[in-house]
Amino acid sequence: MGRVNLADVTPPIALGPLDGRYRPAVAPLVDHLSEAALNRARIHVEVEWLIALTDGTVVPGAPRLTDADTAYLRAIPGSFGADEIAELAAIERETVHDVKAVEYFVKRRLAAAPDVPVADGGPGADTVLPTVGELVHFACTSEDVNNLSYALMVQGAVRDVWLPAATALVDQVAEMAREHASVPMLSRTHGQPATPTTVGKELAVLAHRLRRQLVRVDRAEFLGKLNGATGTYGAHTVAVPGADWPAVSRRFVEGLGLTWNPLTTQIESHDWQAELYADMARFNRILHNLATDAWTYISLGFFRQIPVPGATGSSTMPHKVNPIRFENAEANLEISSALLDTLASTLVTSRMQRDLTDSTTQRNIGPAFGHSLLAIDNVRRGLGMLAVDADLLADDLDHNWEVLGEPIQSVMRAAAVAGVPGMDNPYERLKELTRGRRVDAEGLREFVAGLGLPDADAERLANLTPATYTGLAEQLVDDYLA
Repeated sequence: MGRVNLADVTPPIALGPLDGRYRPAVAPLVDHLSEAALNRARIHVEVEWLIALTDGTVVPGAPRLTDADTAYLRAIPGSFGADEIAELAAIERETVHDVKAVEYFVKRRLAAAPDVPVADGGPGADTVLPTVGELVHFACTSEDVNNLSYALMVQGAVRDVWLPAATALVDQVAEMAREHASVPMLSRTHGQPATPTTVGKELAVLAHRLRRQLVRVDRAEFLGKLNGATGTYGAHTVAVPGADWPAVSRRFVEGLGLTWNPLTTQIESHDWQAELYADMARFNRILHNLATDAWTYISLGFFRQIPVPGATGSSTMPHKVNPIRFENAEANLEISSALLDTLASTLVTSRMQRDLTDSTTQRNIGPAFGHSLLAIDNVRRGLGMLAVDADLLADDLDHNWEVLGEPIQSVMRAAAVAGVPGMDNPYERLKELTRGRRVDAEGLREFVAGLGLPDADAERLANLTPATYTGLAEQLVDDYLA
């Protein structure tokens, strides 16, 4: 028997995991960053440009649209669904040009526009829409439509999908930080026992870092241009020399909710995209740090994973609860960051006035966002399965009294400055006592008792334990975590 060719199976099988296995986690991005979303945005831009050109102040002799005409036009992108997607694809197979296909698609709608109804119920007036077909894509190069479409798409994906998901994650981390702000934990700098901290303070550091990147993303500019084939308004000024085309362009771009770029070649320079993707990639990498730390704390037993009923951790070792959410997140964050880096570095270069490297590159914005969104989902689910093992943390601290060598030698230094005798070489003396060896509570207290410190200092050190040596960790969470 011959093997079934999976490329021929109906319905089509997804080539990539974002449209297959992980589709539920990234589905909201389809409405913003898919090919269909791109074409819908193109139609939206073409329609709005047509409306702008017929307002009576731009193109002399252009008929004025009625409210019904305008509503009809704006319903074209609003009703862009499966049948329209198929129709546009059929047109593109003939034009072999995606933006020209959009132009023809809109012109078809103009030709089929119904007559304008009148308020008193009488016979409708002839609509002017079939007469304005040549104003569709007027004086535009394809990039005038594309750059505005991508700006609108990315803006929607950031504001409506990625940023809310990322914000919910950071809020979750911040809430965990507050919950565990007072739970002491042994630090491990270079993987070795070090000055204690609290679980909450360490989570707060990550939440604070992530929040800063969200602020940057939230402030992102989404630039757009509409100035013709090489950015000179050449066709505009020859066709309609009396119009203030830069002012028209600016009013139009800003009316779409974008920031106007006054100086470009044929393409909008994409610098804003590079800036945005750099910030998103940085968020990814900080989140990657959170994932690796969570994985490590799980391996140390500091965090316990709450088993999911019915789930399997290992196909052969039934006891295992693997930290798969954090491992999955790590991999997807690396893929997303690599794609975002490529987008950022590629999009800022276009040979002379135009090349098409950005065309195929920008079609990968969706996967770059998708892998990040998938990672965010996995980290959120992973964090939701964690419980802090306070008993193990306490035991870990109690087996590492040598970390108190730092505060003891610091108290000795302060006492030496104050003129207390016998405080010579404090660091060296604590190094000799503690480095590379275990020291218990009794041994440290004996050492402190024999130093001859002032009573207040000696008492403070006598009462100090690894679990209470957390400095201002809890206060830092309360005071500075947003």
